[in-house]
Amino acid sequence: IGHILINDEGQYNPPLFHKVILESGAPTSRAVRPYSAPIHEAQFADFLAETGCPANLSAAETFAYLRAAPTEVVQKAQIAVFDKYNPSLRWAFQPVVDGDIIPRPPMESWRLNKWRKVPIMTGFNRNEGSIYISKKVSASSEFTSFFADLLPLLSKEDVDTIDKLYPDPLTIPTSPYKESLDGTGAQYRRLEIAYGQYAYVAPVRQTADLASRADPALPVYLYQWGLESSLLDRARHGENMYYETCEPAKTKISPTQKELCLTLNAYLASFIVAGDPNAVRGESAPERPVWERYVAEDPKALVFAEENKELIGGEAGIPARLCADTWARKESEFWWTKVDVSQQ
Repeated sequence: IGHILINDEGQYNPPLFHKVILESGAPTSRAVRPYSAPIHEAQFADFLAETGCPANLSAAETFAYLRAAPTEVVQKAQIAVFDKYNPSLRWAFQPVVDGDIIPRPPMESWRLNKWRKVPIMTGFNRNEGSIYISKKVSASSEFTSFFADLLPLLSKEDVDTIDKLYPDPLTIPTSPYKESLDGTGAQYRRLEIAYGQYAYVAPVRQTADLASRADPALPVYLYQWGLESSLLDRARHGENMYYETCEPAKTKISPTQKELCLTLNAYLASFIVAGDPNAVRGESAPERPVWERYVAEDPKALVFAEENKELIGGEAGIPARLCADTWARKESEFWWTKVDVSQQ
């Protein structure tokens, strides 16, 4: 959805859609490199080797070979390649700048104002990285080497800045990233927070910021998902989708969890209908707080279930409240300065 949002080449009249709900990152998330970037060339070479494709074939012969290969061979090869790069989160088969669907680096499209001017709802979960990062990561050097490997164009000064931006729990007694859960390494919480903010939080927030600055009249709404579903993963990636659809497994947990489901669902339904999460009050959550538009000069976000700890043994809290968009703001603004590094 994000890449369609910023593919405004004027070829669709009438437009393909009238509003967007962006989740699980943004078009500037992670790495969106040219198709010929070294990492993509290496991964494609690995894929061909796994399928048994001879290395000396022309492009046409290579594709003919792959099209003739049994589905099982192709599937096994892609799993092998994905698994090879998964530990470093340098995932294979990612979006690339192909000149068509993604005509240019996403950040360049924003700078050229080549994006579709439609109402935007977007947001992030506060522990986006928790399901991706190894729970065992322990050494301080593993933290810095992770980012050096993930983004090889980062300078040494950049890596040093990241090291300081997220205080090391092994050397800084006041670090907020200390984790004492059994089975977790000393760097787990630090790395999952840092990766989640690089890959999801900062790009999502930047989408809201850029869209709001480019067209102040355009409705843009930002949310933060704060419900901690477990002590280990906390407010993990994707957990909000079960609440958006009022999954019975969630609504039956407690009256408070059901209220959270209905509140989130009501906001989304109203946005889908009217381009405004407040316009259709409905019957399921008519007293929900007003969700103000995101304004770059005075940014606000609707925070869901930040105080609700009932899934981890604590007290229930209110479903949602409007807040100044300050959580992890400093970290996000650092990552905004490094977007171009991810697109080369």
